Amino acid sequence: MENEKKGTSKRYSYEYDEYEEQGKGAGTIIEDILSDSEFSELNELIIGDWGNCWEDSCQEIIDGMIANADRFSHIEKLFIGDMDYEACEVSWIIQGNYSGLWAAMPGLRELTIKGSMELELGEIRHEGLESLTIICGGLPTDVIESIQKARLPHLKKLLLYIGIEDYGFEGDAGTIKTLLEQADLPSLTYLGIADSEIQDELAEVVLNSKFMGQIETLDLSCGTLTDKGGALLLEQLPSYPNIKKLDVHFNYLSDEMAEKLSALPIETDVSEREEADEYDGEIYMNAMLTE
Repeated sequence: MENEKKGTSKRYSYEYDEYEEQGKGAGTIIEDILSDSEFSELNELIIGDWGNCWEDSCQEIIDGMIANADRFSHIEKLFIGDMDYEACEVSWIIQGNYSGLWAAMPGLRELTIKGSMELELGEIRHEGLESLTIICGGLPTDVIESIQKARLPHLKKLLLYIGIEDYGFEGDAGTIKTLLEQADLPSLTYLGIADSEIQDELAEVVLNSKFMGQIETLDLSCGTLTDKGGALLLEQLPSYPNIKKLDVHFNYLSDEMAEKLSALPIETDVSEREEADEYDGEIYMNAMLTE
Protein backbone atom coordinates (compact mmCIF):
# COMPACT_ATOMS: atom_id res chain seq x y z
CA MET A 1 0.00 0.00 0.00
CA GLU A 2 1.24 3.46 -0.88
CA ASN A 3 0.92 5.55 2.26
CA GLU A 4 1.97 9.17 2.21
CA LYS A 5 1.45 11.25 5.32
CA LYS A 6 1.63 15.03 5.25
CA GLY A 7 0.91 16.60 8.60
CA THR A 8 -2.52 15.40 9.64
CA SER A 9 -3.34 14.13 6.14
CA LYS A 10 -2.61 10.69 4.72
CA ARG A 11 -3.20 9.05 1.36
CA TYR A 12 -3.96 5.35 1.03
CA SER A 13 -3.60 3.72 -2.37
CA TYR A 14 -2.72 0.27 -3.71
CA GLU A 15 -0.03 -0.48 -6.23
CA TYR A 16 -0.81 -2.79 -9.14
CA ASP A 17 0.83 -5.90 -7.68
CA GLU A 18 -1.01 -5.51 -4.38
CA TYR A 19 -4.44 -6.08 -5.90
CA GLU A 20 -3.24 -8.30 -8.74
CA GLU A 21 -1.11 -10.68 -6.66
CA GLN A 22 -2.10 -10.10 -3.04
CA GLY A 23 -5.86 -9.79 -3.42
CA LYS A 24 -6.03 -6.23 -2.09
CA GLY A 25 -9.01 -4.09 -3.07
CA ALA A 26 -11.90 -1.97 -1.89
CA GLY A 27 -12.79 -4.67 0.63
CA THR A 28 -9.42 -4.55 2.39
CA ILE A 29 -8.53 -0.87 2.33
CA ILE A 30 -10.70 -0.02 5.35
CA GLU A 31 -9.00 -2.77 7.34
CA ASP A 32 -5.59 -1.38 6.41
CA ILE A 33 -6.63 2.14 7.41
CA LEU A 34 -8.08 1.08 10.76
CA SER A 35 -4.96 -0.97 11.59
CA ASP A 36 -2.66 1.97 10.84
CA SER A 37 -1.20 3.32 14.09
CA GLU A 38 -1.19 6.85 12.66
CA PHE A 39 -4.87 6.86 11.68
CA SER A 40 -6.14 8.31 14.96
CA GLU A 41 -3.90 11.37 14.46
CA LEU A 42 -5.34 12.30 11.08
CA ASN A 43 -8.03 14.78 10.18
CA GLU A 44 -7.78 14.30 6.40
CA LEU A 45 -8.18 10.99 4.62
CA ILE A 46 -7.34 10.58 0.93
CA ILE A 47 -8.25 7.39 -0.91
CA GLY A 48 -6.39 6.77 -4.15
CA ASP A 49 -6.54 3.63 -6.30
CA TRP A 50 -8.39 0.88 -4.42
CA GLY A 51 -7.48 -1.65 -7.09
CA ASN A 52 -9.26 -2.52 -10.31
CA CYS A 53 -11.34 0.61 -9.84
CA TRP A 54 -12.61 0.46 -13.43
CA GLU A 55 -14.39 -2.81 -12.56
CA ASP A 56 -14.90 -2.59 -8.79
CA SER A 57 -16.65 0.32 -7.10
CA CYS A 58 -15.55 1.99 -3.89
CA GLN A 59 -18.81 0.98 -2.18
CA GLU A 60 -17.08 -1.28 0.33
CA ILE A 61 -14.92 1.67 1.37
CA ILE A 62 -17.94 3.91 1.91
CA ASP A 63 -19.80 1.14 3.72
CA GLY A 64 -16.76 0.46 5.89
CA MET A 65 -16.69 4.08 7.01
CA ILE A 66 -20.39 3.97 7.81
CA ALA A 67 -20.05 0.69 9.73
CA ASN A 68 -17.14 2.12 11.73
CA ALA A 69 -18.55 5.62 12.09
CA ASP A 70 -17.17 6.04 15.60
CA ARG A 71 -13.64 5.22 14.39
CA PHE A 72 -13.90 7.80 11.58
CA SER A 73 -15.49 10.56 13.65
CA HIS A 74 -12.25 12.59 13.74
CA ILE A 75 -11.99 12.83 9.94
CA GLU A 76 -12.87 16.33 8.71
CA LYS A 77 -11.63 16.09 5.11
CA LEU A 78 -12.29 13.16 2.79
CA PHE A 79 -11.23 12.61 -0.83
CA ILE A 80 -12.30 9.38 -2.53
CA GLY A 81 -10.85 8.68 -5.98
CA ASP A 82 -7.58 10.64 -5.91
CA MET A 83 -5.81 9.06 -8.89
CA ASP A 84 -4.39 10.22 -12.20
CA TYR A 85 -5.09 8.84 -15.66
CA GLU A 86 -2.18 6.40 -15.43
CA ALA A 87 -4.02 4.59 -12.64
CA CYS A 88 -7.47 5.02 -14.16
CA GLU A 89 -9.13 7.46 -16.55
CA VAL A 90 -11.56 9.66 -14.65
CA SER A 91 -14.51 8.46 -16.72
CA TRP A 92 -13.73 4.83 -15.82
CA ILE A 93 -13.62 5.25 -12.04
CA ILE A 94 -16.56 3.41 -10.52
CA GLN A 95 -17.82 5.39 -7.56
CA GLY A 96 -20.54 4.44 -5.06
CA ASN A 97 -23.59 5.43 -3.07
CA TYR A 98 -22.90 8.07 -0.41
CA SER A 99 -26.44 8.17 0.99
CA GLY A 100 -25.45 6.75 4.36
CA LEU A 101 -22.31 8.83 4.77
CA TRP A 102 -24.04 12.10 5.62
CA ALA A 103 -25.42 10.87 8.93
CA ALA A 104 -22.41 8.66 9.70
CA MET A 105 -19.83 11.45 9.52
CA PRO A 106 -21.32 14.59 11.11
CA GLY A 107 -17.83 16.01 11.66
CA LEU A 108 -17.01 16.03 7.96
CA ARG A 109 -16.16 19.50 6.64
CA GLU A 110 -14.81 18.81 3.14
CA LEU A 111 -15.75 16.09 0.68
CA THR A 112 -14.10 15.58 -2.71
CA ILE A 113 -15.24 12.87 -5.09
CA LYS A 114 -13.47 11.93 -8.33
CA GLY A 115 -15.38 9.92 -10.90
CA SER A 116 -19.10 9.71 -11.57
CA MET A 117 -19.85 6.19 -12.79
CA GLU A 118 -22.48 4.70 -10.43
CA LEU A 119 -22.21 7.80 -8.24
CA GLU A 120 -25.20 8.44 -6.00
CA LEU A 121 -25.49 11.11 -3.33
CA GLY A 122 -29.00 10.31 -2.15
CA GLU A 123 -30.74 12.70 0.22
CA ILE A 124 -28.06 15.13 1.37
CA ARG A 125 -28.53 16.44 4.90
CA HIS A 126 -25.40 17.69 6.65
CA GLU A 127 -25.14 20.57 9.09
CA GLY A 128 -21.36 20.90 9.05
CA LEU A 129 -20.17 20.32 5.49
CA GLU A 130 -18.36 23.39 4.16
CA SER A 131 -16.95 22.17 0.84
CA LEU A 132 -18.23 19.77 -1.84
CA THR A 133 -16.20 19.08 -4.98
CA ILE A 134 -17.05 16.57 -7.69
CA ILE A 135 -14.39 16.00 -10.36
CA CYS A 136 -15.63 13.97 -13.30
CA GLY A 137 -15.97 13.71 -17.06
CA GLY A 138 -19.76 13.98 -16.93
CA LEU A 139 -22.06 14.84 -14.02
CA PRO A 140 -25.21 12.66 -13.93
CA THR A 141 -28.63 14.30 -13.66
CA ASP A 142 -29.59 12.44 -10.48
CA VAL A 143 -26.43 13.72 -8.76
CA ILE A 144 -27.30 17.26 -9.81
CA GLU A 145 -30.82 16.78 -8.44
CA SER A 146 -29.45 15.57 -5.09
CA ILE A 147 -27.39 18.75 -4.77
CA GLN A 148 -30.38 20.79 -5.91
CA LYS A 149 -32.44 19.42 -3.01
CA ALA A 150 -29.64 19.28 -0.45
CA ARG A 151 -29.72 20.76 3.03
CA LEU A 152 -26.22 22.16 3.48
CA PRO A 153 -26.66 25.33 5.55
CA HIS A 154 -22.93 25.88 6.09
CA LEU A 155 -21.62 24.95 2.65
CA LYS A 156 -19.12 27.60 1.56
CA LYS A 157 -17.65 25.97 -1.55
CA LEU A 158 -19.40 24.09 -4.35
CA LEU A 159 -17.25 23.02 -7.30
CA LEU A 160 -18.85 20.81 -9.96
CA TYR A 161 -17.17 19.49 -13.09
CA ILE A 162 -20.03 19.35 -15.57
CA GLY A 163 -18.34 17.35 -18.32
CA ILE A 164 -19.93 16.05 -21.49
CA GLU A 165 -22.72 13.75 -22.63
CA ASP A 166 -20.42 10.90 -23.67
CA TYR A 167 -19.25 10.54 -20.08
CA GLY A 168 -22.42 11.13 -18.10
CA PHE A 169 -23.75 14.69 -18.40
CA GLU A 170 -27.23 14.27 -19.82
CA GLY A 171 -28.44 17.82 -19.31
CA ASP A 172 -27.96 21.26 -20.83
CA ALA A 173 -27.71 24.86 -19.69
CA GLY A 174 -31.29 24.63 -18.43
CA THR A 175 -30.29 21.82 -16.08
CA ILE A 176 -27.71 24.03 -14.40
CA LYS A 177 -30.12 26.97 -14.38
CA THR A 178 -32.64 24.87 -12.44
CA LEU A 179 -29.92 23.68 -10.07
CA LEU A 180 -28.91 27.23 -9.22
CA GLU A 181 -32.52 28.42 -8.95
CA GLN A 182 -33.58 25.69 -6.54
CA ALA A 183 -30.43 25.04 -4.51
CA ASP A 184 -30.59 26.48 -0.99
CA LEU A 185 -27.00 27.32 0.00
CA PRO A 186 -27.13 30.38 2.24
CA SER A 187 -23.45 30.30 3.22
CA LEU A 188 -21.98 29.80 -0.26
CA THR A 189 -18.97 32.00 -1.05
CA TYR A 190 -17.28 29.89 -3.78
CA LEU A 191 -19.27 28.75 -6.80
CA GLY A 192 -17.57 26.62 -9.44
CA ILE A 193 -19.37 25.42 -12.56
CA ALA A 194 -16.43 24.06 -14.52
CA ASP A 195 -15.20 21.71 -17.23
CA SER A 196 -17.99 22.09 -19.77
CA GLU A 197 -18.18 22.23 -23.55
CA ILE A 198 -21.01 24.77 -23.21
CA GLN A 199 -19.06 27.07 -20.93
CA ASP A 200 -20.28 30.30 -22.55
CA GLU A 201 -23.89 29.26 -21.95
CA LEU A 202 -23.13 28.24 -18.39
CA ALA A 203 -21.34 31.53 -17.75
CA GLU A 204 -24.54 33.33 -18.68
CA VAL A 205 -26.59 31.05 -16.43
CA VAL A 206 -24.28 31.61 -13.47
CA LEU A 207 -24.12 35.37 -14.01
CA ASN A 208 -27.92 35.50 -13.84
CA SER A 209 -28.15 33.30 -10.75
CA LYS A 210 -29.15 34.36 -7.25
CA PHE A 211 -25.71 33.45 -5.91
CA MET A 212 -23.92 36.29 -7.70
CA GLY A 213 -24.73 38.70 -4.90
CA GLN A 214 -23.18 36.54 -2.18
CA ILE A 215 -20.18 34.67 -3.57
CA GLU A 216 -16.60 35.89 -3.37
CA THR A 217 -15.05 33.43 -5.85
CA LEU A 218 -16.49 32.64 -9.28
CA ASP A 219 -14.93 29.58 -10.93
CA LEU A 220 -15.74 28.96 -14.59
CA SER A 221 -12.49 27.18 -15.34
CA CYS A 222 -11.49 24.13 -17.36
CA GLY A 223 -14.09 24.60 -20.10
CA THR A 224 -14.62 26.11 -23.52
CA LEU A 225 -15.04 29.72 -22.42
CA THR A 226 -14.59 32.03 -25.41
CA ASP A 227 -14.73 35.77 -25.92
CA LYS A 228 -18.52 35.51 -25.94
CA GLY A 229 -18.53 34.40 -22.32
CA GLY A 230 -15.65 36.73 -21.55
CA ALA A 231 -17.68 39.71 -22.75
CA LEU A 232 -20.51 38.76 -20.40
CA LEU A 233 -18.08 38.62 -17.49
CA LEU A 234 -16.63 42.01 -18.39
CA GLU A 235 -20.09 43.52 -18.59
CA GLN A 236 -21.62 42.07 -15.44
CA LEU A 237 -18.86 41.46 -12.88
CA PRO A 238 -18.43 45.17 -12.05
CA SER A 239 -21.99 45.06 -10.67
CA TYR A 240 -20.88 42.62 -7.95
CA PRO A 241 -18.32 44.22 -5.64
CA ASN A 242 -18.55 41.14 -3.40
CA ILE A 243 -16.63 39.06 -5.95
CA LYS A 244 -12.92 39.06 -5.19
CA LYS A 245 -11.65 36.31 -7.49
CA LEU A 246 -12.41 35.05 -11.01
CA ASP A 247 -10.94 31.72 -12.09
CA VAL A 248 -11.23 30.89 -15.79
CA HIS A 249 -7.97 29.01 -16.24
CA PHE A 250 -8.02 26.67 -19.24
CA ASN A 251 -10.07 28.64 -21.73
CA TYR A 252 -10.39 29.66 -25.36
CA LEU A 253 -10.13 33.41 -24.82
CA SER A 254 -8.27 35.70 -27.17
CA ASP A 255 -5.21 37.50 -25.85
CA GLU A 256 -7.16 40.76 -25.96
CA MET A 257 -10.07 39.41 -23.91
CA ALA A 258 -7.73 37.78 -21.41
CA GLU A 259 -5.98 41.12 -20.91
CA LYS A 260 -9.30 42.89 -20.36
CA LEU A 261 -10.40 40.35 -17.76
CA SER A 262 -7.02 40.57 -16.06
CA ALA A 263 -7.51 44.34 -15.77
CA LEU A 264 -10.62 43.91 -13.60
CA PRO A 265 -10.03 45.12 -10.03
CA ILE A 266 -10.14 41.56 -8.68
CA GLU A 267 -7.82 38.56 -8.61
CA THR A 268 -8.06 36.74 -11.93
CA ASP A 269 -6.66 33.53 -13.39
CA VAL A 270 -6.86 33.49 -17.19
CA SER A 271 -3.98 31.06 -17.69
CA GLU A 272 -3.82 28.00 -19.96
CA ARG A 273 -5.37 29.56 -23.04
CA GLU A 274 -6.13 26.94 -25.67
CA GLU A 275 -6.63 27.22 -29.43
CA ALA A 276 -9.65 25.72 -31.15
CA ASP A 277 -9.12 23.08 -33.85
CA GLU A 278 -10.69 23.42 -37.27
CA TYR A 279 -11.49 20.44 -39.42
CA ASP A 280 -13.55 20.36 -42.60
CA GLY A 281 -15.01 23.78 -41.82
CA GLU A 282 -16.03 22.84 -38.25
CA ILE A 283 -14.56 24.35 -35.08
CA TYR A 284 -13.74 21.95 -32.24
CA MET A 285 -13.08 22.84 -28.61
CA ASN A 286 -12.75 20.46 -25.69
CA ALA A 287 -13.20 20.79 -21.97
CA MET A 288 -10.06 20.04 -19.96
CA LEU A 289 -11.20 16.82 -18.31
CA THR A 290 -13.53 14.36 -20.01
CA GLU A 291 -11.91 10.96 -20.63
